[in-house]
Amino acid sequence: VYEAGRVSDVLLFGATETLKDDGQIFSCDLTPHGKKRKVYTHRAPLLGVITAITPFNHPMNQVAHKVVPSIATNNRMVLKPSEKVPFSGILFADILYEAGLPPEMLSVVTGDPREIADELITNPLVDLVTFTGGVAIGKYIAAKAGYRRVVLELGGNDPIIVMEDADIDEASTLAVQGSYKNSGQRCTAVKRMLVHETVAGRFTEQIVEKTRAWKFGDPADKVNDMGTVIDEAAARSFEARVNEAVGLGARLLVGNQRRGALYAPTVIDNVSPEMTVAKEETFGPVSPIIRFGSIDEAIRISNGTAYGLSSSVCTNRLDYITRFVNELHVGSVNVREVPGYRLELTPFGGIKDSGLGYKEGVQEAIKSFTNLKTYSLPWQ
Repeated sequence: VYEAGRVSDVLLFGATETLKDDGQIFSCDLTPHGKKRKVYTHRAPLLGVITAITPFNHPMNQVAHKVVPSIATNNRMVLKPSEKVPFSGILFADILYEAGLPPEMLSVVTGDPREIADELITNPLVDLVTFTGGVAIGKYIAAKAGYRRVVLELGGNDPIIVMEDADIDEASTLAVQGSYKNSGQRCTAVKRMLVHETVAGRFTEQIVEKTRAWKFGDPADKVNDMGTVIDEAAARSFEARVNEAVGLGARLLVGNQRRGALYAPTVIDNVSPEMTVAKEETFGPVSPIIRFGSIDEAIRISNGTAYGLSSSVCTNRLDYITRFVNELHVGSVNVREVPGYRLELTPFGGIKDSGLGYKEGVQEAIKSFTNLKTYSLPWQ
């Protein structure tokens, strides 16, 4: 239901954006060197095809974020959904065809990316490649794409930063929800918990208590808050990273139990920023707690990874908020909210290894999927 609701929002915002004209008008007689003319801007579809490659998490909403802006701008798209979860994308396409979408505007291709990805990236008819997924594949696409546009929404290592003045009950609730929803398989999931040392004890106690209360098991059982991760290999990787951290001095407080692809929500304390579980993106329900003593240290730790997607800040102090907004090297800063909070309409995307700075979100995707043309007319 949650996924369907988000897709509905994407469709609604896409339809609304088609009613807008964001064209600009420039008067040319503003300086002594000008003329009595006006310059206008106009958006047009790309001349070629858009290739869209989507990941396994949020398998229909990720597809909608590519397909809807393409339709709204009258483009043609070839969609390659994740080979692990292709049917959501196929179903979405079928719904659109039934609603009257000309098949020429959207094609769905499935299969092993090792066999078909290069053609989707390098075919001469492709004008733009839009990809959501892992950093390594994103960089491969960027290197392979050549002289064409590339929009990359890649991984994240998003922190929740809890300052000494924070509401600890609110902060711990946000941290747990941000870590474990969707089994932690979100680029904007909470992947590091940075906590001021003066409140770390209380915060940790509440994290452990709320983690123990988080029900997990069969994803088809509605009583559970969390199901499996995508496959057993992923679960094994989380287990290995936590074991490595514990071997280096971290303290396991709860979790790190695995049965096949089912991995328990896990909390580890005394984590160092250099540990793999904190330095790299751990794409699952793992909560590493890192303590700091000042806002300068919090900012340094937060910025100390290769990623720069989103963040969460728990504080009521405007001076702290201002510094975080200005100094965190990320695409989004959410105050007293999880890192993943956004509207489907608003700009979204990261910097550093999280992306090239181009934004997604319906409105920004529409800009990316069009060519901007200017024309001028006499104006007496």
